[in-house]
Amino acid sequence: MTCVCDCLQVVTGRMKPQEEEKEVKEEAMVFELKRQLQDEDLDLEQRLRLLNTGLNKILNMAAVQTDSGVLTHVKAQLFLSGVLSHCLLILSREPRKLRGNWSAIATLAQLTSSCCVGVEPGRRSDTFHRLFLPSLMDSLLSLANELLRQEESVFRRLMDSVVRLLRAHPGLTAQVLSSAHYEQIQMCDDVSVSLLCVQLWIQTCSARRDFVSGLSDDTLMLLLNEAVAQLAVSPDASVGGASIRLILLLANQQEQRVRPLLLSFRGLDSLLDKDWRGRGFDEDVDQLITLIQSDRGGRSQSQEESERVRAACVIQAAWRSFQIRRRVKSLNRAVSALQRRYRARRRQQQQQREAQRWEEELKYQVCVRRQQARRRFHQKQRQLLQLLPAEQVQPYLQECERRAAVVIQSSWRGFRERRLYNTHRHTLTHSHTRTRAARTLQRAVRNFLQKRRAAKAPPIPPFWIGQRGLTDSRRVELKRQVEEHISLHPSSRASSQECTRLHEEVQLLILTELQRGEQQRREEQRMEALLAHTHTQLELLRDAPPLGVVTATDAESFLSPSGPVAARACDSHNAMLQASRLPWWRTLGDATNASVDRFSPSHLQELEAELGGLFVGGQQTL
Repeated sequence: MTCVCDCLQVVTGRMKPQEEEKEVKEEAMVFELKRQLQDEDLDLEQRLRLLNTGLNKILNMAAVQTDSGVLTHVKAQLFLSGVLSHCLLILSREPRKLRGNWSAIATLAQLTSSCCVGVEPGRRSDTFHRLFLPSLMDSLLSLANELLRQEESVFRRLMDSVVRLLRAHPGLTAQVLSSAHYEQIQMCDDVSVSLLCVQLWIQTCSARRDFVSGLSDDTLMLLLNEAVAQLAVSPDASVGGASIRLILLLANQQEQRVRPLLLSFRGLDSLLDKDWRGRGFDEDVDQLITLIQSDRGGRSQSQEESERVRAACVIQAAWRSFQIRRRVKSLNRAVSALQRRYRARRRQQQQQREAQRWEEELKYQVCVRRQQARRRFHQKQRQLLQLLPAEQVQPYLQECERRAAVVIQSSWRGFRERRLYNTHRHTLTHSHTRTRAARTLQRAVRNFLQKRRAAKAPPIPPFWIGQRGLTDSRRVELKRQVEEHISLHPSSRASSQECTRLHEEVQLLILTELQRGEQQRREEQRMEALLAHTHTQLELLRDAPPLGVVTATDAESFLSPSGPVAARACDSHNAMLQASRLPWWRTLGDATNASVDRFSPSHLQELEAELGGLFVGGQQTL
């Protein structure tokens, strides 16, 4: 072996220029791949495609070289440049972020595991074996656990990557056996998965003759526990045969270490003889039974006791694993219930937030509309103030100020009284309570004194006690007392004549009230008719054409059948026309005198002559 290594060193020292150029080219490809991976704009799918293509191309170019050291050098460069770290980051992502790219992920896992086989990191060997490899193994087991029931082909490719790593680095065996993800894979009821797990260790053990020597006693015990648990739990012949072959392979490598550990599984030989004979691998069963029973005679009592304890542990482990599998099966229903409750709660909170947002929006709209209405009111108020005469503006503003002052004062007084009431509420409550208590005490004392006086007073004997009968004088006296009482307290009952008289008065009052109600109803009907007529006239006036285009037929429709009404309308119309033609300074002064002057006969005649005639009393004056 030493001669071979020396030859390889000589060949490496005398490498041809072409091979040196190819090595430089491969290093350039590695750094180019690293540079492309540093681009932050790449998404996950692009990174996967870039890594798979680049690694495959680099490994294929290194594999065709005649010198095997070129491939080792390229793998070391991939690790030292950080390309494998990029692969680990992608494989370590959450499974839900990798959905839809499982085939590319499996390819990347195979390429990464291939790069970790036969690599020589050099100065970073400690980081490679203590940090990088355990992280990569944990990521592969996590992905395999996630794809256990979804993608069987991808799951098998990931397990092949795990086998490749275990063959090259047996030190990862303890990590795999103690991994929670591997325990979840073992709990699967699928026979193919159980067989795949056992074949994983068979392939690893067959690939290296020193596999068992590199394992500690605890790790070896975990591996034997897995094989014996499959024999105790699985009824499939392929799984049982693979488990027996695994135990025999471990015993063939180091029988002195494996045999004492097998003796700790009490009842294993009877289990093999009872359940696994006649399944097609009787020779392996006999060989394993012989191995177990060869050293049983020399065991002490303490060893048997320890074996019994370990057997109990195996039974408990099998039962607990069964319970866990059953619990995992029912976990889907629990998760569905939790998700349903969580979604209902989230939907309720969202509805509450929506309702609160709509309520705030409504309040804001109400405030805005109130502000707009207030602004329109003030604008309209200013417009009305412009139409008022100058002498009426100041009184109107003073009246508005007085009303505002009254509102402010009433609000302040109400606030002050409420504050005083809140301040003295406890005092008033206490005073009221004391007053009620004093009344209760006084009432109780008065009742007590009254009962006491009644108890001390001598009883009044009935008037018939001691009397044998009424005498004439006594009878006259009693009759006189009765008459006096009747005269002082006359009866409230009326005579029949009085009732008749009261009945007639009531009938007269009811008749009067009915007549008054009928008259009132007639007045209301007349008022409603007048209002309807007035409204009709107003609508006609609102829709009337301008005076410039009015016709005789249109003018006749506005004539009033009442002469006084027509005269009053004519006077009002003339007064309004006269007031509209006056200059503004003529409107100042006494409003009463101005109104009297406007309706004077002389002014009305002048205005009628100027306008050329008006409709007065149903006749047209031209």
